[in-house]
Amino acid sequence: MGQSTDPIRDPRVYLENTSLYREFQAERDEILRHKWIESEKNGRDVGFEAALTDWIAKHRSGWRRGRQCTLSGGRR
Repeated sequence: MGQSTDPIRDPRVYLENTSLYREFQAERDEILRHKWIESEKNGRDVGFEAALTDWIAKHRSGWRRGRQCTLSGGRR
């Protein structure tokens, strides 16, 4: 049989379709992108925790503002 797509039988289906989970995934993707960029600049892997801390300090608030604007269709 195929994979279950019923949220009652597979709670991951429900979780993956929530806006909170999608926002978490989008933010995680941005942090990983930042980690890659910073690692390339430094010529070494800077590590997730350092990239996370740096991204939060330098980029998170702007990213969130831009994301909210994009998700609301440009309305503020």
